[in-house]
Amino acid sequence: MPSSTKQRIWSLASIWMATKMYKDLKKITSDLKPIYKAPTEQVALEELDHFEQSWGNKYPLLVRSWRNNWSEISTFFKYPPEIRKLIYTTNVIESYHRQLRKVTKGKAVFPTDEALLKMLYLVTMDVLRKWTGRVQNWGQILLQLSIFFEDRVQPYIR
Repeated sequence: MPSSTKQRIWSLASIWMATKMYKDLKKITSDLKPIYKAPTEQVALEELDHFEQSWGNKYPLLVRSWRNNWSEISTFFKYPPEIRKLIYTTNVIESYHRQLRKVTKGKAVFPTDEALLKMLYLVTMDVLRKWTGRVQNWGQILLQLSIFFEDRVQPYIR
């Protein structure tokens, strides 16, 4: 879409890390948290500098990747916390696939294709039920969205 902003998904970087640096994954993931939880982009860049001091020698490609893709990774810092939370916690497709994997992973074999389809149907119905719940602080979020995207939000407000 021409009027959309690109936000690279943090978890894609995490998946890449898991395949390359399994031994240090927990510590690296923990050290990355201050970057994406930072209140501002400036603080996040300072945290990235700190991360580079800790891991740059051992994993230079990782740090270079973060630096080279910073403009796409850091898009959400221009929005207030209410909108940020909505952006980085609402990857619907990824969440849905995770739920499907969760129920099929524990069962190696399904007796029939129909049994598998029934299981996937039930999970889908459960996921849909959960997604119809209220979004916490929706009034504040809608207000912020109206400020940042007035021309896009206003036509849909009753």
